[in-house]
Amino acid sequence: MRSIWKGAISFGLVTIPVKLYSATEQRDVSFHQVHREDGGRIKYKRVCTVDGEEVPYSDIAKGYELPTGEMVILTDEDFADLPLSSSRRIDVLQFVEQEEVDPIYFAKSYFLEPDAQGAKPYVLLRDALESSGQVAVVKVALRQRESLATLRVRDGVFVLETMLWPDEVRTPDFPFLDEDIEIRKQELSMATSLIESMEGEFDPSEYKDAYREALQAVIDAKVEGREVTRPEEAEEEPAADLLSALRASVEAAKKSRGERDGKAASSGTKPARKPSPKSGEKKEPAKSRGRKSA
Repeated sequence: MRSIWKGAISFGLVTIPVKLYSATEQRDVSFHQVHREDGGRIKYKRVCTVDGEEVPYSDIAKGYELPTGEMVILTDEDFADLPLSSSRRIDVLQFVEQEEVDPIYFAKSYFLEPDAQGAKPYVLLRDALESSGQVAVVKVALRQRESLATLRVRDGVFVLETMLWPDEVRTPDFPFLDEDIEIRKQELSMATSLIESMEGEFDPSEYKDAYREALQAVIDAKVEGREVTRPEEAEEEPAADLLSALRASVEAAKKSRGERDGKAASSGTKPARKPSPKSGEKKEPAKSRGRKSA
């Protein structure tokens, strides 16, 4: 991995120099726009709507349009003069329980690696934070944009998760929220049974991107000159009433779970699920691990 930012975690009077890396990557199949006749790449010209002339990139600025249609032009110097108090710093603001932060606020995840001279204070803060069971709320400026973020521990390293500002999260105003929809006790009980029958431990490796695999297969077939087989579409079942649908779903989930348990038993017993820690319990301090992020 290549670092994309260098700075420091500012924690009280302690400064921990760190490098920042993207923690995730998109694996989507990417395409280019091409000419259907010969496969040539499509290019676009930057043309001014006023004089119709092509504009070189060096002459392009950012503009803010007013309600009147007039344009306020901002230069690189205007952005350079903006105050970014957290530039090159990750300022720790407070510590909170992780459950208090709604995941809807999270935007992007990054790994933090300490510089050689910052390894010890990094490990110290990491172990203390992991022991507390909390996350740090921080402020950081990345790509000329200041963001709130959280700092937590995962696999022995700090994970920085940038967040949206409160006014960037919409409030749902759907009409059904104002309706008095009656749910029968039997329906609620059956829905709860369905949830319980589908309960399990989350293992992301059990899931796959079927669309991406199918798309890659189409591309591979094109490359090899083979015919592409189109999968048959499943027939739609007639609509059932809610209670019957829930009951059938519970039975199907139990059957599916029984088949999985049978396969697991034939290959070896899976360790029993650990009980969730009770609210308020603190984790035991983790042993110091000085390994760096790969």
